[in-house]
Formats: sequence, C-alpha cells, structure tokens
Amino acid sequence: MKYNTVEVATLQPAYLGFIFYDKSPRYFNNAIPTLPEGVKKVGVFVNASEETILNTIETHQLDIIQLHGEETPAYCKSLQKKTSNLNIWKVFSIKDAFNFETLPPYEPYVDAFLFDTKGKNKGGNGFTFDWSVLKNYPSKKPFVLSGGIGLDSLSEVQEIVTSGLPILAIDVNSKFESEPGRKKVSQLEKFMDQL
Repeated sequence: MKYNTVEVATLQPAYLGFIFYDKSPRYFNNAIPTLPEGVKKVGVFVNASEETILNTIETHQLDIIQLHGEETPAYCKSLQKKTSNLNIWKVFSIKDAFNFETLPPYEPYVDAFLFDTKGKNKGGNGFTFDWSVLKNYPSKKPFVLSGGIGLDSLSEVQEIVTSGLPILAIDVNSKFESEPGRKKVSQLEKFMDQL
C-alpha cells in the first residue's frame, strides 16, 4: 500500500492517525516520516496488549492512543499509569442510539471520547450515524466526531461544530480515500478550507 502521509501532513491537520491493527485494510507497519511541528501522531489500537501499545509508542513516538476495541475502564486506568504524558481516546460506536451511562467509568482515565459509526468493520465503514443522539451528551469530556464524514456532509459538520458540544476534532477517513490508507489530498484541503 502506498501511503501519502507526508502529502497529507503538509495540510497541517491537528492529528494524523496510524492504524496498528493488523486486520484493518489501513494497517500501518512502516516508519512514520518526520511530520511538521504541531501535527500529533495518533496510534489506533483494537484490543491490543499493553505491551504492544507501549512498544508501538516507543517505536513511533506517538502522542495519542486511540482505543477502538472493547477495552475496559480498568485497562484504561492501567494504561494511563504507564503513559502519563500521552492522551488516551476511547472509541464508542453508535448507530441509532447510545447509552451514555457507559461513559462515566472511563472519564477519570481518558482524555477524550471518539464516536464512530457502528458497522461490520472497526472504523472506516463510510457511513454516518445519527448525530442527533449527541444532543443528549452529558459529559464535559471533549469528543472526536467520526464516521462517514465527507465533502457531502460539510453543512451538517458545520452545524454540529457550532452546536456548543465539546467537539475536539473531526475525524475523516474513508470518504477521502482513493484506496484504504491513501488520501485524496485536494479533497481534504477543500474540506478543511470550507470547514
């Protein structure tokens, strides 16, 4: 697979994600190139062992750990102790509804949540969940909005970004790809400019 990480990084996104999950079509097993200052490296993991995550952090000098599996609050607590200078994002998948009571046990141990669309894959499904569910978001923790976001959803993104919800970032993926892991840079640039 030919990644175009350097090209994407020239757009100065706040975050760039690298998927360290070998069942993903976007599985990253290369060296991360030098990125412009200010671009944070997010390592995406799915039910990985702590040892795997700690080794990957050291190898790639990651800034953020994104947990995309069924990791428990106890797991997040343990990982937080071992990675005190890194941020931890815990992912939850949503379709039409979500039980927000799931979140409080994680709050002391994560820096943000990420809400993605529930689908057959762990991310990159290309579909948007019902964002109206987030109107009931009870937490003060910031969250990342993800799931099927593309140029065609720009007006909805602008609307939710100005809704007063504590949105940390907008995560874009499959809708901006020519193939898994290879981004359409001109479309990303257009999205960022218009947003």
